[in-house]
Amino acid sequence: MASTMLSLASSSPSSSLSLREINKGKLNLGSASFIPCLDKDKCNPFLKNKSLGRISMTVAVNVSRFEGITMAPPDPILGVSEAFRADTHEMKLNLGVGAYRTEELQPYVLNVVRKAENLMLERGENKEYLPIEGLVAFNKVTAELLFGADNPVIKQQRVATVQSLSGTGSLRLAAALIERYFPGAKVLISSPTWGNHKNIFNDARVPWSEYRYYDPKTVGLDFEGMISDIKAAPEGSFILLHGCAHNPTGIDPTPDQWKKIADVIQEKSHIPFFDVAYQGFASGSLDEDAASVRLFAAHGMELLVAQSYSKNLGLYAERIGAINVVCSSSDAAARVKSQLKRLARPMYSNPPVHGARVVANIVGDPALFNEWKAEMELMAGRIKNVRQKLFDSLTAKDKSGKDWSFILKQIGMFSFTGLNKAQSDNMTNKWHVYMTKDGRISLAGLSLAKCEYLADAVIDSFHNVS
Repeated sequence: MASTMLSLASSSPSSSLSLREINKGKLNLGSASFIPCLDKDKCNPFLKNKSLGRISMTVAVNVSRFEGITMAPPDPILGVSEAFRADTHEMKLNLGVGAYRTEELQPYVLNVVRKAENLMLERGENKEYLPIEGLVAFNKVTAELLFGADNPVIKQQRVATVQSLSGTGSLRLAAALIERYFPGAKVLISSPTWGNHKNIFNDARVPWSEYRYYDPKTVGLDFEGMISDIKAAPEGSFILLHGCAHNPTGIDPTPDQWKKIADVIQEKSHIPFFDVAYQGFASGSLDEDAASVRLFAAHGMELLVAQSYSKNLGLYAERIGAINVVCSSSDAAARVKSQLKRLARPMYSNPPVHGARVVANIVGDPALFNEWKAEMELMAGRIKNVRQKLFDSLTAKDKSGKDWSFILKQIGMFSFTGLNKAQSDNMTNKWHVYMTKDGRISLAGLSLAKCEYLADAVIDSFHNVS
């Protein structure tokens, strides 16, 4: 056992230890302990200095077994929010976290969610454990929402759906499935991508590499680079795709580009792996935002889809999502589902019920479902208005002739500004605008009233910071 030596001294007779006190047995001092021994020839734990009337003691102190654990760095996104809260500037903006805010920049609970929760209270529903795969009603409506209720993959029962802990938990469960049943298979992720993707695959011990996606010269999609890298990947790789509203860039392939991507993935016998975090929240249309996933399913490919209801229903803290695996047969889907349950059991046992019932109640009720779609359109519309106002402000204020139209071509709650780390630091240090260091801003955290202020900050940082 690791230990260190501590020397204690008593400077006066009144504060010294008497032999009677020592002979009573083991003496405790804080977290240190020692058993006195008065035979200095045998163990000599005390060295008595008669001339000074002092007693010197040597005490063994245990050192933590966790001394080798270093301090982890702050999370690049959540750390932004912590710094924002400590700032007292009246114009400060938190454009780091991807969470919807009202025009007053306050968190928003959807009205339809409150209605669904009231229904649950009226019914007096209990808090019993869910099955490992989650709420049956939730799994049914969530798969139908994603693929369409009349899709052959639904009709033929070829989708294995398991409720999981929002998008992150769904991705992690899928990563565990890949690690166990596709040993050595690589996952290709876009460059750049959501920061947690790499963490998830690293912790699941799934190898990954990147494919080109963002072109800094055009602030757009590097489509040729993307296709080239997917073609060059080892056959049977998993290709991680953002179903809509790519995070962090907000740059999505066009419908024709999606078709080309699907063709190349199918030709190479790769397995598509979609991350769908913004269905209905990007364009305001549930069907439009699911078009990429449905296209791949129509190609007859087996695929994985991780879903989240954090954004489109504002259920951030409820941790509600699902992993869906489309298989070639209902028999294969049943076996895959059984193994997903097996993986989930020692990981988190079973998922939360409250948010799952909220989703099931809303999607399963025609009136509530229509109300939800209307609220999503309002949220998506507010972000579109902010995006337009920011573009207008940049264009009006920047006299350099720079083309800011890429902001309008992006979609969803994020905009990739093209600012580098030094310029992003200037946004925070000088302008009190908190954002991730890759230049991503969350338009959901911006109000129309502050668009001109943000435009001033972006222009200053872009032109005056190298």
